[in-house]
Amino acid sequence: MPASSAELGDWEIASVQERGDLTFPTSLAQFQRLFPDDAACATYLEKARWEHGFICPHCRENREPFRLKNRPGVLTCRKCRKQTSLTIDTVMERTHSPLTTWFWGAYLLSSLTPGLSAVQFQRQVGLSRYETAFQILHKLRAGMVRPDRARIGGNLNRGDHVEVDETWIGGALRRTARSDTDKTLVIGAVEVLQWKPKRDVTVAPRNRLYAGRLRMEVLHDRDSTSLCRFVEAAVEPQALVITSDCPGYTTLTQRGYQHRVVAGGWRTGSDRRLFVDGPTSFPKSEILA
Repeated sequence: MPASSAELGDWEIASVQERGDLTFPTSLAQFQRLFPDDAACATYLEKARWEHGFICPHCRENREPFRLKNRPGVLTCRKCRKQTSLTIDTVMERTHSPLTTWFWGAYLLSSLTPGLSAVQFQRQVGLSRYETAFQILHKLRAGMVRPDRARIGGNLNRGDHVEVDETWIGGALRRTARSDTDKTLVIGAVEVLQWKPKRDVTVAPRNRLYAGRLRMEVLHDRDSTSLCRFVEAAVEPQALVITSDCPGYTTLTQRGYQHRVVAGGWRTGSDRRLFVDGPTSFPKSEILA
């Protein structure tokens, strides 16, 4: 049986990102040249895990392993004859989909600016089942989240602030008495940064604000505990937080934040919301795509 995650140990992600021998394709043509088949994808995974060649996690033998033509993602040690899976401890672990499908998903998801829906992905790579496309994209997105990510909105001297809003996400509701229970409550926080020119410019941009980092989370309810817990986990203390007039945000000032309320909706006067609308409305278009 292939080696387990515990036997392989943790990947050194930082060193992998800094290595120059692992090329990230910058164009569709380059991606097709780098990863034409599962064997090429397996070679890339092997290089990412063992920079100086394969080391058997069972007996620590450092020799060229046996390779199975019909299973390029599995390596067999020449000494102990035990197998090692290249997808162990990755989002592809125990997958039945080809490695090329996963690589296509990772490339399209990370390179397409508007994002990628499961329906689009299913059509692009020719998957027969929507559920397969959805699961692959879901695991890839989950793998892109850094568990040690920093909180946003910490640069007060530059005039940055954070916009927070919540919305219901889901398909069209059926005619039932449950109302919004068929949808999922999602909250988002967007860091809004001030544009600072690197040198003197004669023409100033029309909008000196631009979106920075984003944090999103699924909530079970809209009470003060849930809303403020998300803000405390996502936003730096003492940051300026702009929200709607939802009562759940009223205790943000007591929790150490500068809180500004936009009463009567976001698009009133000069306090109209600029950025948080995008992340909260984008998943809705993904579902309808």
